[in-house]
Amino acid sequence: MDMIITGARVLTMDEGRPRAEAVAVAGGRIVAVGTDAEVTALAGPETQVVQAGGRTLLPGFVESHLHLVLGGNELAQLQLGGVAGIEALSAAVQAYAAANPDLPLVMAQGAAYEILDHAVTRHDLDRIMERPMAMMAPDHHTVWANTAALQAAGLLQGAVMPPGHEVVMENGLAIGELREFEAFGPVLALTGAGHLQLGIATGGEPEPWPSPEQRERDKEVVAAGLAHCAAYGFTTMVNMDGNRYTCALLAEMRDEGRLTARVKVPFHFKPHMELSELDRASAMTAEFADDWVSSGFVKMFMDGVVDSRTAFMLNDYPGVPGHRSEPLFEPQRFKAVCAEIDRRGLQIAVHAIGDGAVRTTIDGYEAAGQANGFRDMRHRIEHIELIDRADVPRLGALGITASLQPPHAPGAMEFPLSSMDNVFDRARWRDAYLWKTLKDHGAAVAYASDWPVTDVSVMRGIQAQMTRVPFEGADDERLSLMETLYAYTAGGAWAAHMEGLCGRLVPGLAADLVLLDGDIESIAAQDLGRTPVALTIVAGRVTHRGGGFARVG
Repeated sequence: MDMIITGARVLTMDEGRPRAEAVAVAGGRIVAVGTDAEVTALAGPETQVVQAGGRTLLPGFVESHLHLVLGGNELAQLQLGGVAGIEALSAAVQAYAAANPDLPLVMAQGAAYEILDHAVTRHDLDRIMERPMAMMAPDHHTVWANTAALQAAGLLQGAVMPPGHEVVMENGLAIGELREFEAFGPVLALTGAGHLQLGIATGGEPEPWPSPEQRERDKEVVAAGLAHCAAYGFTTMVNMDGNRYTCALLAEMRDEGRLTARVKVPFHFKPHMELSELDRASAMTAEFADDWVSSGFVKMFMDGVVDSRTAFMLNDYPGVPGHRSEPLFEPQRFKAVCAEIDRRGLQIAVHAIGDGAVRTTIDGYEAAGQANGFRDMRHRIEHIELIDRADVPRLGALGITASLQPPHAPGAMEFPLSSMDNVFDRARWRDAYLWKTLKDHGAAVAYASDWPVTDVSVMRGIQAQMTRVPFEGADDERLSLMETLYAYTAGGAWAAHMEGLCGRLVPGLAADLVLLDGDIESIAAQDLGRTPVALTIVAGRVTHRGGGFARVG
């Protein structure tokens, strides 16, 4: 026996035995789950024994929607969360720029849409910085750039963009606001890391293929992201951006013993692509298919986000008559795309935020089932921030997974409740962020953070879920604590087709565990976010050891 964790409050997420006191691990797998006496009896002279002291032991957390490489890359960039006003913004940018004099682009993250008392323009940023400088909105769908950055990226005079992507213009020049990936990709490329974003931005691969030296630098970025996530208990993650290059980096790290989580990576299908491009998705799935690095799914975007009013709505945005945005895929073509992906046996994950986008996505999945036969495909809809009530039962009926992010609901964590008035008609607040309603109507639920859009901390996410106050006129959309934990563990594993590997603490599954530094059932909901992770264990290997639990054994 390699390791025994005893004296724990074990929540197994297994209906057959939901609670236990101890877990035994050998060869990277769970060998036994039971009482302290049952499991301790299995210990040998070389067994590492962890005394949990009443802490909660759970299956390792499954992050069902994050951007690992982007998040790792952003860890070293300027963070603007909580910064407001031109003076505070200027001070933060200039201090960061002074400390990083050689950066080709001063890049900041987390700039609120309301960071200034007016819409940000390049002229505002020019007052702050003459060097190329840009800042990203928290939702990662809008970037604001100064004149120097726009010139360096070749965007000052504008650029032809595919539908849904826009270099906002005024009097023949870019005003500094860049909407969606294709528009701001040239600015992000100024950092030298543009090749890491090709999957999500274009669905393409780096050309030429990065050198060994560049790959090593890129792996350091991935390692930073992995270490950050391990500190919050993640052992499995569904990466919502990437390409074959991402898989190759992860596979190299796996072979070098540096991969500290199991990662699924999508193929990105863009609206302009021919169906034959899906050959690349099938090839990625065949090439990367082990317990550590896998693909097997296709990611698409049906719309943008509510803050920039690029989310596709069934009704007009408040105060903007006639504006509903539009779907990024023509609906009939989307049905054909879904049918082809489904025919290949690949899972589909679609970013759909507005109720129009959600309906169009459901229609596509339904068409795929009609074309190929309904079976256990577990196609997913990512976000579902607004949904028409008529579409709620369709998810469960069609076997669609609701991939939801508790930190996204305004008022629950960082995003201010005031934003609701700007993007949703008051009469529709009752249809926004329907976590419990979707589950009650049969949808499988997987929880996530969408890091780096929001803090990756599961415990903060759980607090946001458990303390969320209903919107005006809306029902209580909170799940119970156990349902919430399930959505972060077994539910996420099931949604990723990985339930035979992880997500529960049962003999035979991977020894992926997280030990919280406290008893989660005894912690007040408003204090959950301050609860650290004591240990993160992947395949029996400790990948994070919290300060409150400094030694193992």
